[in-house]
Amino acid sequence: MAGTWTKKGLVLKPDASLSWMKSHAMLPAPLHMEGSLYRIYFGGRNDKNQSHIGYAVIDMARPEKILELSKNPVLAPGRLGTFDDNGVLPSCLIRHGNEIYMYYIGFKPGGTTRMDLFGGLAISNDGGESFVRWSEAPIIERSRANPFINTAPWIVEDGKGGWLMYYVAGVEWIHPDLPRYNIQIATSIDGKNWNRNGRVAIDFADDENALARPYVTKNENGFHMWFSSKGEYYLPRQATSKDGLNWTRMNGDPVLIPSEGPDEEMICYPMILKHAGKEIMYYNGNAYGKDGLCLAVKE
Repeated sequence: MAGTWTKKGLVLKPDASLSWMKSHAMLPAPLHMEGSLYRIYFGGRNDKNQSHIGYAVIDMARPEKILELSKNPVLAPGRLGTFDDNGVLPSCLIRHGNEIYMYYIGFKPGGTTRMDLFGGLAISNDGGESFVRWSEAPIIERSRANPFINTAPWIVEDGKGGWLMYYVAGVEWIHPDLPRYNIQIATSIDGKNWNRNGRVAIDFADDENALARPYVTKNENGFHMWFSSKGEYYLPRQATSKDGLNWTRMNGDPVLIPSEGPDEEMICYPMILKHAGKEIMYYNGNAYGKDGLCLAVKE
């Protein structure tokens, strides 16, 4: 779609009156409700810097206006000792029959490294108002193919009765505070149990060190992915695929770059919706969304 992206600034700021959202509105992930209404799930942090998942209801006809904000989180950190006992962030939501699957990121501090990040699954039977873990263990844990970080799952049904997952896979730790990770592919027949062999969807280019949360859409022309790449700082990137397995990066400069204001440090975790001939992007800026959720629109 031709056109130019125009930044609209912050549209959702942390609400300090809510215990789970003292700071941040991180990693937006959409769930379509009806018409032009969407729930945008995101992670807010409490006064212990632990992420909880809540949502905002937004009408894409007025993408800058928050209609409703969840008073309580729909998913909180897990039990002590589990992979997500120090924080959870949404990555992808899909409807499956009468249920809603939320694939999410679980966080806990590491030992010899700064952190451990793995992907989990929680399921809602009340339309997305609350979620229950399908398992207290991650659905993408360390494996022979992926011995490091395995997180930020994005799921697409392949149209052949199977499921494709695009996820962030660690390839090494350069030092205890600096992991290196690309985007790899997993397959499943039920959306719960996943097969991984280390197949890479998007690999590093130039000075990149990290490729973050894939956001994938599928239509009659194939697959389209947005993701964030980090060299000096995070920028939004795109790639396309005919079959969902073999990917080609789109040429050209990033569609958005940091500028003075809430995204002067970085632009990361883009999610894109279309409405009335417009493309609508919500994304995070400074400190991974510490100030809230930013909006950009392309006419």
